[in-house]
Amino acid sequence: MSREEIIKNNKGTVVDVRTRGEFMGGSVSGAVNIPLNEIPDRINDLREMEAPLILCCASGMRSGQAADYLSRQGVNCLNGGSWLEVNYLTSQEA
Repeated sequence: MSREEIIKNNKGTVVDVRTRGEFMGGSVSGAVNIPLNEIPDRINDLREMEAPLILCCASGMRSGQAADYLSRQGVNCLNGGSWLEVNYLTSQEA
């Protein structure tokens, strides 16, 4: 299943790695906000979420860093890119 299909089918959990302030300015409905700098400290919380984790941020850079780190920790995740793109895909019918 492609990244787009996973998102459109509402599989997994959307994790927004932007700052709390950025997240409060707009986010994907139902997304969990865990800022990038908190990812290592919240690894156990992340492992308990429904996989795959769909990581997003403003542009895809921070979510890419989070995806690289979490993948190395054995967490099933993918870089969803911009939260705006993830938001758009979640509004599409599968």
